[in-house]
Amino acid sequence: MSKIISIDPGKFKCGLVLAEINNKKVYKAIILKSAFLEDYVRNLNTVENISKIIIGNGTTSKEIREKLNFLKKEIISFEEKDTTYRAKERYFKLFPIRGMKFLIPREFFIINKNLDAISALIILEDYCKIEFTFDRNVEFKTWLK
Repeated sequence: MSKIISIDPGKFKCGLVLAEINNKKVYKAIILKSAFLEDYVRNLNTVENISKIIIGNGTTSKEIREKLNFLKKEIISFEEKDTTYRAKERYFKLFPIRGMKFLIPREFFIINKNLDAISALIILEDYCKIEFTFDRNVEFKTWLK
């Protein structure tokens, strides 16, 4: 079962999603410092059958593409316009507001959220033209250290 990586590149941090296209599932969704991306992908490649990497065509995408060429995998640059804006909406589809919190404006819930992993998900979904779901054991975390 081959998997695909999607990256929302940034100067200081990147969002990364690992997904399987055939069953439309996301297995990892993380945010990490850009300096750690190459090592993280190298390690991930040793345990996962990665077939392709999709990189948003924004900030630092060319540099990240060059760093990941060692993988000898297909690397595709793809449009990422408005993904951060769209990630705010998608956040609430993934993590719906429940109970009395529903009365509080949505903006209060995402002020301190890093949405880069969700932006990477949107880049992947736009590229594949399908909506992915999260595997029930999905690893969704922020790793900025």
